[in-house]
Amino acid sequence: MKIWDLPTRLYHWIQATLFICLITGFGPHLQLGLALFTLICWRLVWGFIGSDTSKFKNFVSSPTRTVRYLLGKESSHAGHNPAGAWMVIALIATLFVQCLTGMALVGLFNSFPYAESLLSESTLELFKAIHRASPQLLIVFVVIHLSAIVIYKLRSKPLVKAMITGKQDSLQKKELAPVAFASNQRALLVLIISSLVTLLILQSG
Repeated sequence: MKIWDLPTRLYHWIQATLFICLITGFGPHLQLGLALFTLICWRLVWGFIGSDTSKFKNFVSSPTRTVRYLLGKESSHAGHNPAGAWMVIALIATLFVQCLTGMALVGLFNSFPYAESLLSESTLELFKAIHRASPQLLIVFVVIHLSAIVIYKLRSKPLVKAMITGKQDSLQKKELAPVAFASNQRALLVLIISSLVTLLILQSG
C-alpha cells in the first residue's frame, strides 16, 4: 500500500544528507544551514497542505495514545506510528531551532524590526549555547530513530524501504481508509516559495 508521497520522501533523505554534512563539517556550514532552513520551511507548510500521511493533524497523537501504542494496544495504520510521530516533531523542531539560532548568530536577522532590542548580547549568548548543545541532542534523537528502524526491521516492517518506495507492504489496503495524495506540483510551488523566503532573509541580512 502506498503511504508516502514523493515530496515527503525527498524531504527525509535530503534532511538526513544535510544533517550528516553539517554534523561532520563537510561543506560550507552557512550555505548548508540555509538549505536546511529552506527544507524545513517546506516541510512545515507541507504538514498543513500536503498528503494525508504528511499532515501533522493526521499523525500527531496524544500522549495517552502514544503510551497505548508502546504497550501494544494500538493497531497499525498508514503513516507514522504514534511514537514515530513524536520523534518526527522532535527532530523538525530541534533542527529548526538550530537553523534559527545559527542565522541569528551570523546576523541575518539584524535588519528586522526591533532586532537591536530583541537580539541583545545576552540573547545571542543564549543562542550560541543552544546552537552548540543542539547537535548532541540531535545525535541522541538519531540514535533512537535508527534503533527503532532496526527493531521494526526485525519485526518484518522495513521502514527504510517504505521511505524509498513510498509503500508499506505490511499494511493491507482493504483494511484501511484510502490515503489522499497532494500533487507534486503543489509541493514544488511550496519549495519555490520557501526558497524565496530564505533568499529574502539572506538579502535583508
